[in-house]
Amino acid sequence: MSLKHPRAKQPRVTALSVDPLYDLGGETIPRHRIGPHEVTPSVAYETIHDELMLDGNARMNLATFVTTWMEPEAERLLQETFDKNMIDKDEYPQTAELEMRCVNILAHLWNAPDQGNATGCSTTGSSEAAMLGGLALKRRWQHKRRAEGKPADKPNLVMGINVQVCWEKFANYWDVEMRLVPMEGDRLRLGAEEAVAMCDENTIGVVAVLGSTFDGSYEPVKEICDALDAYQERTGIDIPVHVDGASGAFVAPFVDPDLEWDFRLPRVSSINVSGHKYGLVYPGVGWIIWRDASHLPEDLIFWVNYLGDNMPTFALNFSRPGAQVIGQYYNFLRLGFEGYRKVQQYSRDVATRLADQIAALGPFELLTRGDALPVFAFVLKPEVENYTVFDVSAALRERGWLLPAYTFPKNREDIAALRVVVKRGFSHDMADLLIEDIKRQLPRLQAQPTPVHNADTHTGFHH
Repeated sequence: MSLKHPRAKQPRVTALSVDPLYDLGGETIPRHRIGPHEVTPSVAYETIHDELMLDGNARMNLATFVTTWMEPEAERLLQETFDKNMIDKDEYPQTAELEMRCVNILAHLWNAPDQGNATGCSTTGSSEAAMLGGLALKRRWQHKRRAEGKPADKPNLVMGINVQVCWEKFANYWDVEMRLVPMEGDRLRLGAEEAVAMCDENTIGVVAVLGSTFDGSYEPVKEICDALDAYQERTGIDIPVHVDGASGAFVAPFVDPDLEWDFRLPRVSSINVSGHKYGLVYPGVGWIIWRDASHLPEDLIFWVNYLGDNMPTFALNFSRPGAQVIGQYYNFLRLGFEGYRKVQQYSRDVATRLADQIAALGPFELLTRGDALPVFAFVLKPEVENYTVFDVSAALRERGWLLPAYTFPKNREDIAALRVVVKRGFSHDMADLLIEDIKRQLPRLQAQPTPVHNADTHTGFHH
């Protein structure tokens, strides 16, 4: 079966005529099968380069959390190390050393008790890291249940309905019941009381998200841990917490140092993060850190004899690039704590200022204002009936802005919002350009008799 985007259309032209100056003797380049002959590097490059011009400008993509700008020196390091395979630790020992330095840096940043000998690894992204954290939770629960002579065949995992789709994949692929706490009223994220209400002896853990993709807000990790402490006192059931810090775990340590969400809370067992989001590295790299070695069951670790060395590995794949790990270490070395603090604080300043400017325009109402993650969501006021957030998104796309419009999940599907993700490379100046373009489009939108786009007809957006 071929996996195809639902909106993808098969182009009518199946072969490409090439500029005659390239002198291919009148031959064409087929698009959907391999060509009969080689072409020169310049022809291959220009052909693909010209097609890619139709992609959006990554710096104007306000939908993605993924890093779209790195310093030239970092890019040079990445180019020099694209050929390094992260799994070949015996062949590339210094790349492996930099990986473990990053693991220890993150363990220290998140206040792990065993910082000198941290337990963790790099991954292809935060989704893989989250799944590894989930697997460790499941296996620890299974070991405990079997040791107690109890059945271990019905594990469940509690989380808010706002979680990223990787958790749905985890539950589906590894046969774990996904217990989703729905949104209710003004509560658009997981609450402590609601999380505990879904727990029982088969709960392998509770996932708390430090930075919801829907609105940028932090979930109350400490409140959830405190509620689970009380639950254990009442029932004797000990339930760990995994923090999905995909974005916030690279933000909160630097700009919210007093917020308790990490290993300072004894119930936090593991934390995942995206290095390619607010870790400021190009895709793809993620990280997973456990409180200590006891929270990662040994039977999940494979010892592989590969290229002359016996090495441990815990991953969902095998070969993957080492360049992004080196890029992560570059950022740690280059920026240090104060540099990261400046970058994240600047992003937050841009986000909160931009949010206030959008609110001042009149037709919009803020759901959040970017004072947690540098991310905010906003809606149209109820009295606006002749255009939708999907119309706003489509109008701004004409100027190159990729501003996502989407509906919230079950129980609050009535909320249709726009969301802005501010990250490194998006400046106050660019924010002012966005505001001017919104102002430029509003008169046309306000003159519409009826909405043009809705959730079904608008270009899709997926978290």
